[in-house]
Amino acid sequence: MNPAVRTETDKDTGVAVVTLDRPERLNAIDLAMRDELVAVWRELRFDDTVRAVVLTGAGERAFCTGLDREAVVPQPSSPYMTDDPLLRVGPKANDLWKPVVAAVRGMACGGAFYLLGEADFLVADPSATFFDPHTTYGMVSAYESMLMALRMPYAEAARMALMGSAERMSARRAHEIGFVSDVTEPGGALAGAVDCAVVIAGYPPEGVQGTVRALWAAKEATLAHAFAQAPHLIALGNLPGERQTELFRARRRDHRVR
Repeated sequence: MNPAVRTETDKDTGVAVVTLDRPERLNAIDLAMRDELVAVWRELRFDDTVRAVVLTGAGERAFCTGLDREAVVPQPSSPYMTDDPLLRVGPKANDLWKPVVAAVRGMACGGAFYLLGEADFLVADPSATFFDPHTTYGMVSAYESMLMALRMPYAEAARMALMGSAERMSARRAHEIGFVSDVTEPGGALAGAVDCAVVIAGYPPEGVQGTVRALWAAKEATLAHAFAQAPHLIALGNLPGERQTELFRARRRDHRVR
């Protein structure tokens, strides 16, 4: 079986490009891909030749569309124990404090925000769009919204979460509100992100990694407090799985981009 995550390392520049490689599934994350990502982040912690990382998605249609709806996620029977399959999918959740720049092309939605929320900054192709479909399908947007509320103005995070699949935030709008740091020429997001990573990788890594850790510390306590509430909110607010599936199958394809 081909890996769902590709890693290419340039030893000369010190930059590793990590690519979500399931374009036929819009780079949606199944449990095997989740495990591969966890393994990649943990391997990069020990690779001193890598001093900066670029995260991107294969294909033109999507960076990532979150959790694959065909993924079967076993859950304990106890209401006090809920396993979120994507909670540990990001670099910082795996104690990687090397800088991560995300290069986004096409759709980034739902569970993609677990990854984007732990990237240090985002470079976007003009085709990039961002949206959170949870509410459309009778689901609570908890972890995703909490991460986005720390990355963009509250009203923008709230609008994205509450409008669901009816509206998508364009790369232009994401740049206007500071969620995206740069919008490149068409097809240029990956090269733009790599250019930034090469510059960062050229600096002494101790200072760079300390800065990444300091920046994350500024919001870490708030995030930890919010995450503690998420399982209860999800348990209370989510529709039963079969009803979610009905809504998903009946979904409307029209949406607007702002």
